[in-house]
Amino acid sequence: MKKIHEQYVIDEEGRRKAVIIPIEEYEELLEDLHDLAVIAERRDEPTIDFEKVKENLTSHL
Repeated sequence: MKKIHEQYVIDEEGRRKAVIIPIEEYEELLEDLHDLAVIAERRDEPTIDFEKVKENLTSHL
């Protein structure tokens, strides 16, 4: 897992109230979140055997 380089905004009592991360890391997190959402949406779809996928791909060449 990648290290996130975060900074925190704290209140007068020293409690964390917000986080600041570099935009590149934020965009990577959004992409990962999107990928996970797609996986979750497709979890109940039937799977296809790897050999069948290879066969289908090579038959179209």
